[in-house]
Amino acid sequence: MSLPTISEILQSSRAPTLSLEFYPPKDALGFGVLGSSIERMRPVHPDFVTGTYGAGGSTRDNSFAVWELLGRMGFTPVVAHLTCVGAARSDLLAQIDRIYDAGIRNIMALRGDPPRGEACFVPPEDGLAHAADLVALIKSRHPDICCGVAGYPETHPESRSPEEDIHFLKQKVEAGAQFINTQLFFDNRVFFRFEKACREAGITVPILPGLMPAASPTQLRRSVELSCATIPQDLVDGLENAPTSAMAREFGMQWLVDQIDGLIAGGAAGVHLYILNQAKTILDPNLAACLARWRAPSPVKSNIQPERTCI
Repeated sequence: MSLPTISEILQSSRAPTLSLEFYPPKDALGFGVLGSSIERMRPVHPDFVTGTYGAGGSTRDNSFAVWELLGRMGFTPVVAHLTCVGAARSDLLAQIDRIYDAGIRNIMALRGDPPRGEACFVPPEDGLAHAADLVALIKSRHPDICCGVAGYPETHPESRSPEEDIHFLKQKVEAGAQFINTQLFFDNRVFFRFEKACREAGITVPILPGLMPAASPTQLRRSVELSCATIPQDLVDGLENAPTSAMAREFGMQWLVDQIDGLIAGGAAGVHLYILNQAKTILDPNLAACLARWRAPSPVKSNIQPERTCI
């Protein structure tokens, strides 16, 4: 039996969805740690999971390995990230086919960030310059693949205005994208303004807010370097004034819980959590209680049918 696509899950779900994002470890030791973390997370039963993508060499192979690991351990469906970085059209087609042959039917289509030290993204010869082009390429190759794309509640740093940014987001949807995961943010008003602007622009696909817990001021600043998210002063003060690191983490988790409660109350389709591969985040008692308030109880998966992987 084939697994549902993310679009099908979002259309059929009676409750808001929960999705988790993972990234590929660098070595065998890291994969062992990740496997243990996933095992601990089994009771959470996310509706789907995503795995980020390394564009070259061993990092690319590690991405395929983490997708396989997630599927083998029953964390399905898997959404494979794919970027335009460093790849000609023929290479991208090969990667799309490899993902498809592995049994994965969901791809997060991203342009990708410029290489470190470069201010602008420059596509390689015969490469793609925009995520919308990648969505179109994926759908032309395998129309049954469900594509997700990224949205920026506080505007992509390369866009000249929020209106221009949403214009480009709409192009991704018109190319075939079926859902949107947002970059992280720490103020729910930012998300709801963004969602309203998207709907007014004619974007009708589900928009899933992306959230990350803040465990310390240092981790918070590091996490927003690429997203350009603004940090509420109350969040900064709470983290900096906490007497201990444990209390700072507790404050950050409560901020996340309050965000989730507010988003669900405001009608969000679900939440997408950037958990940095850490089981302790999703297993935090306060967060677990929050999730239980709005998620239907998930039956324990028996006779798990993992996503077929031939990687």
